[in-house]
Amino acid sequence: MGVLDAVPGPYTFDPATTALIVIDMQRDFMEPGGFGETLGNDVAQLRRTIEPTRALLAAARAAGLTVIHTREGHRPDLSDCPPAKLNRGDPSLRIGAPGPMGRILIRGEYGHDIIDELAPAPGEPVIDKPGKGAFYATDLGERLTAGGIRSLVVTGVTTEVCVHTTVREANDRGYECLVLADCVGSYFPEFHETGLRMIAAQGGIFGWVAESPAFIAALQSSLQRT
Repeated sequence: MGVLDAVPGPYTFDPATTALIVIDMQRDFMEPGGFGETLGNDVAQLRRTIEPTRALLAAARAAGLTVIHTREGHRPDLSDCPPAKLNRGDPSLRIGAPGPMGRILIRGEYGHDIIDELAPAPGEPVIDKPGKGAFYATDLGERLTAGGIRSLVVTGVTTEVCVHTTVREANDRGYECLVLADCVGSYFPEFHETGLRMIAAQGGIFGWVAESPAFIAALQSSLQRT
């Protein structure tokens, strides 16, 4: 078993039943010149997560931890994108419109894929999700159940949208979630900070929050004891 100091209190996990979830580290969101930046966002706020997440992935892979990646995006015909999501913002910058890295948030386009720095290793599942949360209209739940997973270490972007939605969904399904503050990010620092406080509020209403070095140390320590 591993244990680390977190907010609001110690987080205990068993590496054998823990999965690392890396949410939506996609070019459309993360890279200069991509869709996110065309909306006026500062992608540096997201890119600060790359190096901590790369170190975390290396440690998780060395420990044999289950690693799962997600990508938000839609079918080319937009049949899985409801009007409530599609009809937002400038029509020239909506989902499916031509973007700087291909059609915006369309599966198979260059911008839809995960950045090179955090590319999935062979054998690591990549779950394509049409919504904000990683459980909606995907087989994530079935994969976790089949793997005997009970704890989730959550990273990715953005803190207040896809990360938060996934953690809330996971909490309702009984998973113990640890969110790593340096491995999640938002274009809006105030949303990031508030989102993290919301997760750990009221005794950990949705989960725990910590920094990735603390989790890596706890993971490595737990393996040395086995």
